[in-house]
Amino acid sequence: MIVTMVVVIWAKSRGLSGWGLRGLGVLVVLLALANPSLKEEDRNPLSDIVVVVSDETASQSVAKRPEQMAAARTALLAKLNAMENVEIKETTLRDGEGDQGSLLIGALRETMATTPKGRLAGAFLLSDGQVHDADIAPEFPAPVHVLLSGEPNDWDRRLVIKNAPAFAILGEEISLTLLIEDQGDAPDLGITAPLQVSIDGAEPLNFNVEIGREIRVPLVLSHAGMNILQFTVKTEDGELTDRNNTTVVQINGVRDRLRVLLVSGQPHAGERTWRNLLKSDSAVDLVHFTILRPPEKQDGVPISELSLIAFPTQELFMEKIHEFDLIIFDRYRRRGLLPSIYLNNVRNYIESGGAVLIAAGPDFATAESLYRSPLGDVLPGEPTSIIIEEGYKPQISELGARHPVTAGLEKFSPNPTTDDGPGWGRWFRLIELGNTRGHTVMTGPDEKPLLVLDRVGEGRVALLASDHAWLWGRGYEGGGPQLELLRRLAHWMMKEPELEEDVLTAIADGQNITITRRMIEGSPSDVTITAPNGATATITLSETAPGVFSSEYRGSEMGLFRVVEGDKETVIALGPAAPKEFEQTIATGDVLAPIADATNGGVRSVSDGVPNIRKVRAGRVGEGRGWLGITPRGAYETADVRIKALLPMWLMLLAAAGLFVAGWLREGRR
Repeated sequence: MIVTMVVVIWAKSRGLSGWGLRGLGVLVVLLALANPSLKEEDRNPLSDIVVVVSDETASQSVAKRPEQMAAARTALLAKLNAMENVEIKETTLRDGEGDQGSLLIGALRETMATTPKGRLAGAFLLSDGQVHDADIAPEFPAPVHVLLSGEPNDWDRRLVIKNAPAFAILGEEISLTLLIEDQGDAPDLGITAPLQVSIDGAEPLNFNVEIGREIRVPLVLSHAGMNILQFTVKTEDGELTDRNNTTVVQINGVRDRLRVLLVSGQPHAGERTWRNLLKSDSAVDLVHFTILRPPEKQDGVPISELSLIAFPTQELFMEKIHEFDLIIFDRYRRRGLLPSIYLNNVRNYIESGGAVLIAAGPDFATAESLYRSPLGDVLPGEPTSIIIEEGYKPQISELGARHPVTAGLEKFSPNPTTDDGPGWGRWFRLIELGNTRGHTVMTGPDEKPLLVLDRVGEGRVALLASDHAWLWGRGYEGGGPQLELLRRLAHWMMKEPELEEDVLTAIADGQNITITRRMIEGSPSDVTITAPNGATATITLSETAPGVFSSEYRGSEMGLFRVVEGDKETVIALGPAAPKEFEQTIATGDVLAPIADATNGGVRSVSDGVPNIRKVRAGRVGEGRGWLGITPRGAYETADVRIKALLPMWLMLLAAAGLFVAGWLREGRR
């Protein structure tokens, strides 16, 4: 091209008369080399795709919305099917795992990802408008319309629990804040509403609470472990749903400090065992007194002068006894320090919910035994005055294999279990007991009771008929699980939930409920489960360990489930305290309106009927009075392509040659 231009310019500058014709000839040659052609295509038109997303999450199941939305969907599909060249791609949104709410926009995005963007002509979202992922709205190339469920006069009452703690200290007051609010076109039903509060499924307490005002509710947890509080406001006529009238709060009760009183009757090799156990736990406040004067010493010194610090018997056993979680008498014998009135007060302490552990030594078999005091009425065994001093391996009784204090204790043995018994060392002293009651969980020689547990009134008593547990701690003959045994024993006496021996528990993991029944004797009956909607189911438990029976149940909905087996009953809550789906139940277009406006779409209520559907050009308003629009995309697919030359090659060569000859003739004439 450049050479041609140079030659043409040179010819013109020389005054050659045929320069123009020769230049045209060169251009024809270049055009022939470029080979211009015509492209012919056979095209098949493609249909326009309209996306329809139906919201069938929990909030769409209230009142008459299912029937209303089903009718609207049928009418919409009929109108779209009646249009030419329109294909419908439908998606249904249902509840997912967890408390995610309505992820309607996510469903729209997933549908777009599998649809050619050039064919999208519009989208229709059938919902109540209460979606929880509007912030991830995609760029939609056509109008997005919203068809809202509900009625203009819908209203609902909702119970809201705010600032509910996950943990609380036993005995300390906590506060919850609750609010009863009315949403929508609520009628005038007064300024207060009746409220019921139930703890662990017990008989509810009734209150009247002001509507629309935050109320502080003070609470003190009654027991360790999970406390399930259910708050229910009365359901009024005309409400959309009662699913948000009940809120369940689960608070785990924990002990701040365990207060233990340890009274050692005299110094001995095992005294430090208890002290080390209790002091090793930073959550234990230990008050420990040891009586240093041996009983056989008679020197006339007054008892009040036998210690550097006076033993505050009246303060401990009269005034502050109920402040202790556990009292341990370690080889204590009556010697006048604790009058009968004090020991009688200890008995009352047990019956009203306290815990006492007797670690018996030779003193327990004498006339100065604690059994010969007012405590004798509540102790689970009577000493026969016989002291057995011979080597023996403590054994887990048949009943002890089912009791959480001793179940599986052999696994903590330092040595493998043999035919001779568990893999731990021997003890060498046993105080023989008679007339035992309660549960004998460990035995000594000839299956004589070694560790006896009993419940007295609201409290608990344990009697360890030996003072040789310290041999395990010293590693004699390999030692044994001394700390594990004493830890379990102390925690059972302090009513820790995981060590209850006769209990029905339910633990939730997602929608699955694991039901466990622990029993000392016998087998459980079938378990009846009552769902939040009142439906019941019956399941059979199978034995998974000695005295432990369990099974799993999958809950079909969120809320409070009641589990009953015989005379045992518990409750468990599935899902959050306030599900997102029922935080706002009144249909609204406010959330989705920005998405519709950005695409020239509209928001309409199906209570006014489903609008007509029209086709509108791209960029034009996609909604009007009584109609909604979709944008035809004009998409097509190419079936065949044919390419033809613009002019025959011979014709172009002939034209070029003619121009060259004409230029030569022109120059020759001159």
